[in-house]
Amino acid sequence: TVSFGAHAAIRSTAASATWKVPYGLDIRLASCVPIPFGTADDCLFEFGRLQAGETVLIQGGGGGVGLAAIPLAKRAGATVYATASSDEKLAKLREYGMDVGINYRRDDAVAEVRRLTDNRGVNLVVDPVGGDTLAQSLKCIGYRGRAITVGNASRDVRQYDIRTLGGMTQSITGVFLGAEISTPRARAMIDGHLRDVAKGELKVLGDREVALADAAEAHRYIESRSAVGRVL
Repeated sequence: TVSFGAHAAIRSTAASATWKVPYGLDIRLASCVPIPFGTADDCLFEFGRLQAGETVLIQGGGGGVGLAAIPLAKRAGATVYATASSDEKLAKLREYGMDVGINYRRDDAVAEVRRLTDNRGVNLVVDPVGGDTLAQSLKCIGYRGRAITVGNASRDVRQYDIRTLGGMTQSITGVFLGAEISTPRARAMIDGHLRDVAKGELKVLGDREVALADAAEAHRYIESRSAVGRVL
């Protein structure tokens, strides 16, 4: 992983931001693990405090963090709801452990979550989108619910009225893996995910591979929101 810069065939980086690829694991799949799975794990467990038997909503389930968070949450014994922009994407997410999908272009995500939880709301929301989606996420959590905001893929910078959180003892936490990634805890956690992927205990989905010379086309494809999984 690197803090700044991209689109180079070779570059140097700090040893603290590298991991050994387990024997037999394709390095292309391995490259999909540290940031998405490390971020998802921190959102769900280190800061989201997800427990077995709880409910979690993964916003933007077809993105890198979403596709990592879904199997991790399911493996931990949670009921997993996820949003995506099409039924086709949601069908793919079911293969990764999603229990119920919500097509946010067709359905009201807040109303669906409330319906699915008998109006209680979910215990945890992981929101890598931000903007209006984060405003909706805050309406999806129930008593003692937690909302995690990470990444802000929408690039929508806005203010939120969080005064209502106090009435239900709710919380919102911002997560940035970059602040944690060199710690022994985070390094061991990511090492564990690499081993699990190598053993076939966790699945990684790469959407497509693009030559470095076609990087601009890769960006256009990502920005179209058509991708399900990582674009390499």
